[in-house]
Amino acid sequence: MPVPSFRPSPGRLLARALPEPRWRPGLGAHPFHSEIFAPGNEASGTGLALALARDALMSEEAAADQIRHVLWVQDRAAIRLGGRPCLAGLPPDLADRLIHVAAATPEDALFALEEGLKCRDIACVIGEIPGNPRALSFTASRRLSLTAEKHGVRLWLVRLDAAPDLSSARMRWQARAAPSPPPRWDPAAPGTATWHAELFRARTHLPGQWSLSDDAGTLRLASELDIEAAAPDIVHLARPTVGRSLAARVHP
Repeated sequence: MPVPSFRPSPGRLLARALPEPRWRPGLGAHPFHSEIFAPGNEASGTGLALALARDALMSEEAAADQIRHVLWVQDRAAIRLGGRPCLAGLPPDLADRLIHVAAATPEDALFALEEGLKCRDIACVIGEIPGNPRALSFTASRRLSLTAEKHGVRLWLVRLDAAPDLSSARMRWQARAAPSPPPRWDPAAPGTATWHAELFRARTHLPGQWSLSDDAGTLRLASELDIEAAAPDIVHLARPTVGRSLAARVHP
């Protein structure tokens, strides 16, 4: 008796053969719910969240959407670890439209996050919650994912000093501070903010690791900045001679 062969369809074979697209800055395919795991003793998590949010807003926002607000939610423990947002240190396009919510507990922070995702006047939401509180269960993360996707508002939730637990976040990062590229003109000046970012879970991208920098408000690969810093400047020494060559000027 012949043994039936269970061969996958050509469509499945093609789907397995084609690799998923690799994430890169400026891609524009940001999911509606992302998590960033970072140490609580440095600002790498919130820094990367802001850079990813601006990358998404710059690539997708229409002119009318640039007046919508950005909601930043912290619970009391997150404020104790990293402090409140400093408006003077934020990019001008975000500082003028930032709404900060200081929640007492993780439960209050989750409530504020979900309510912010429902608001049509919010461009995106950034949240900070330390550790692995019981309130941030898989059910709670699922509620955030569904609310963000339903109302079209993106959420970047920074998990400070937390272990990656069960979550419905569509994209999950591990972030830590990295050495900044050397400044181009002044070696004593502070370099651009740089992070080592590892994408360990994504539905539409392959996992990977990147060194990312905030180059004047634009999220870029740090390797690109290194190449630009190492490249010599091209100085244009030529000037118009009104029909006569430089040799003719030297030797009349």
